[in-house]
Amino acid sequence: MKKNVAIVGYGGQGGWHANHALKSDVVNLSGIYDIKQSRIDLAKANGIHTYDSFEAVINDPDVDIVVCATPNDVHKDIVINALLAGKNVVCEKPVALSVEDFDDMCAAAKKAGKLFTVHQNRRWDVDYLAIQSLINSGEIGETINIESRVHGSRGIPSDWRCQKPYGGGMVLDWGVHLIDQMLLLIPEKIKKIYCQLRNITTNEVDDGFTLQITFESGKTATVEVGTYNFIYMPRFYMQCKNGAAMIEDWQKKCKVAKLKAWNEKEVVPVQTAAGITKTMAPRDEITLDSYEIERPVSDVHDFYRNLVKAVDGEEEQIVKLCQVRRVLKVMEACFISGESGQAIIYDEAF
Repeated sequence: MKKNVAIVGYGGQGGWHANHALKSDVVNLSGIYDIKQSRIDLAKANGIHTYDSFEAVINDPDVDIVVCATPNDVHKDIVINALLAGKNVVCEKPVALSVEDFDDMCAAAKKAGKLFTVHQNRRWDVDYLAIQSLINSGEIGETINIESRVHGSRGIPSDWRCQKPYGGGMVLDWGVHLIDQMLLLIPEKIKKIYCQLRNITTNEVDDGFTLQITFESGKTATVEVGTYNFIYMPRFYMQCKNGAAMIEDWQKKCKVAKLKAWNEKEVVPVQTAAGITKTMAPRDEITLDSYEIERPVSDVHDFYRNLVKAVDGEEEQIVKLCQVRRVLKVMEACFISGESGQAIIYDEAF
């Protein structure tokens, strides 16, 4: 049976949830609430029922699920009040501005006996899924290093995302996605974190960062977000024991280079600048296979399909609270490292 969803916040992400709910095979859209009258008017113009207040949302007995799609700084109160009113809750990311606030939300969910989860929608990005499938296949061997980057050149949008009190900045905006992906790609204990925060276009929040993670086995990862990059680096680059893989951008297929043999009978030197080198000479087709893999099929609305089944106790929720908490802890470490200029020895248990 379909579940009824009400959305608090009808901005960019609230509109995204509303559009998907209107076409959903598992949920109905009960309506939206927003503190801005212009957005209430827009919802009405789009034929969507609107609520007069947040209290009206959580007091509607027909609402099964409340989606919180507001600026980051007000997530906590909305989530806790909706849970304690007996609603299952989905919150946009980042779910909270601190681990402490998130723990309070989780405690409210436990007290209410209701499902609480976070909309980590970029687990359905096909570039991430391509890298994940390549790792899982073992096709090019054990992972050594993964680099994940998102680059833009327009700075931070001139709204609450560039204001610190509202939870702005790229660590919280994009980092929450890329860190979540990376911790799933390399599911190991973290041993060290080093983060460089950037302030090129604004001094109030980070408008970019580079995070380096060292895992217990020695595997390494780089997570980077930039908003002042006029030439973009690849979305993904991965080194493995028997090859490498690269995805140039969102729309491209994954390029794979698979090692067939380590040694060549004779390496032909290559001319580089003012000299020649065998060390940096490219490999030939005798020792290396180069090919592309097809982009995976993905449907982001599978988040809602899982959500409904999880509410009914038929499936485990995909986005687990322990995973969300771990990402929040890494983001907190990013700020500590970035502000101190020091690497953090990170002794965790999970």
